Amino acid sequence: MKTIVIAAGYATRLYPLTENFPKPLLKIGPSSILGRMLDDIDTIDDIDEHIIVSNHKFSHHFNQWISECKLRKPVSVIDDGTSTNETRLGAVRDLLLAINQQQVDDDILVVAADNILNFSFQGFVDAFKRHGTSMIMCHKEPELYKLQRTGVVAIDDNWRVLEMQEKPERPVSHWAVPPFYIYKRDDLALILDSLNHGCGFDAPGNLAHYLVDKTVIHAYEMPGERFDIGSLDTYQEAIKRFG
Repeated sequence: MKTIVIAAGYATRLYPLTENFPKPLLKIGPSSILGRMLDDIDTIDDIDEHIIVSNHKFSHHFNQWISECKLRKPVSVIDDGTSTNETRLGAVRDLLLAINQQQVDDDILVVAADNILNFSFQGFVDAFKRHGTSMIMCHKEPELYKLQRTGVVAIDDNWRVLEMQEKPERPVSHWAVPPFYIYKRDDLALILDSLNHGCGFDAPGNLAHYLVDKTVIHAYEMPGERFDIGSLDTYQEAIKRFG
């Protein structure tokens, strides 16, 4: 299994910190946002490689970080060639670029690189192995306004995903979807052809939304907390909580 980290965003709400520096490499205590995440994923035996997708503006920062980090598994950086927020490819196009450029022919763990977690991805990988299908992580979200700003899934008693909505006005459930997915190798052909059939490309959830009607996907309940760093205030809060 390969890890594909989507880290090509520009994080304009964190300016000036991220005007010339990537958000995933911002320090939280002795490590970085990305470092904390990959330190965990790197311990999972099923993972054999990490692929980071960066924009051109920040790719040298990730290459420098790789030269200094101490991960056990090989790490590479894919430069998506964009240098501005206006010309960004979007998360799905970045994912397809990584699959094609690295000739990935394996199961893939896809994660967004701007989250602090207090749990391990090991349970997610174990659930994927039990179900034998592509997987979506989800968590209970009681607040309607938050559900209206994220992906939402309906699931059956066996945790199979029946429906997925993107930023719904009327959510079908309280199961919100964070940007963590495992896609089975057998579904790569569907993924590679997704943009030819109307799949959205800006957000990671666009792909899961597209695939729900094309293949079997199960959900996995997030076993802990996720802290999304999206502004200067939330970054300062993360430093206080996790630094």
